Amino acid sequence: MPTSVQAMIFDFDGTLAHLTLDFGVMRRRAMQAAGDALQTMAATPLHALLPEDDGRPVLEWLELAGSRVAPHCGITARAMIKAAHDAIEDVEVEAASRGSLFPWTRPLLTELRSRNVPAAVITRNCRKAVLAVFPDLYEYCTCLLAREDVPKVKPDPDHLLRALAHTGVRPENSMMVGDHPMDIQTGKAGGTLTAAVTSGNASHAQLAASAPDYLAENCLELYEILWGMRLDCAVSTP
Repeated sequence: MPTSVQAMIFDFDGTLAHLTLDFGVMRRRAMQAAGDALQTMAATPLHALLPEDDGRPVLEWLELAGSRVAPHCGITARAMIKAAHDAIEDVEVEAASRGSLFPWTRPLLTELRSRNVPAAVITRNCRKAVLAVFPDLYEYCTCLLAREDVPKVKPDPDHLLRALAHTGVRPENSMMVGDHPMDIQTGKAGGTLTAAVTSGNASHAQLAASAPDYLAENCLELYEILWGMRLDCAVSTP
């Protein structure tokens, strides 16, 4: 094990839990909700101010949309953002109703705790959806920082650094673990070690291109790489 790793910060969906969220559906519903809100609220046509769908993550698209609408009508911009966030949360909560943790998640987190390595979860998902899948999260993790808990979500490193503040461990002695290149970007920006796992949707090649310090099939294999020993728990694929 690299002796510098004294805390581990995990992404959630695709990292500690099976990924059931359909990001395409979430994106379409959020954009539709934003457009509908503008048509309902605005006294003057503002729909043309909405950005094109250029492929950026939906939260960043919505932030840009709000910045374009707000100078014309702040109330309408806030209503638009709320409508889109409500649509996003509906999709997340529905996906969570079909979600489950990986079978090794609790044993892994228990083992980390026994080694005095605090674990925390940061996610762009909403708190309600995460706790629906992992209701006893606080028995295993120091903190959960979901989308509504922070002013800026990852890849902004502030999301990661706020979680690290709960652990009391410095970034250089910590590791960010996730299934998406964005997680690796977050860790690098926050000054931690990084580990990518292929248990989500991103391919091995996509994750390797983000140049993580470690690359594993899942968090269980990552543990075995770091500690040089196996955990006695079953593993199944999503």
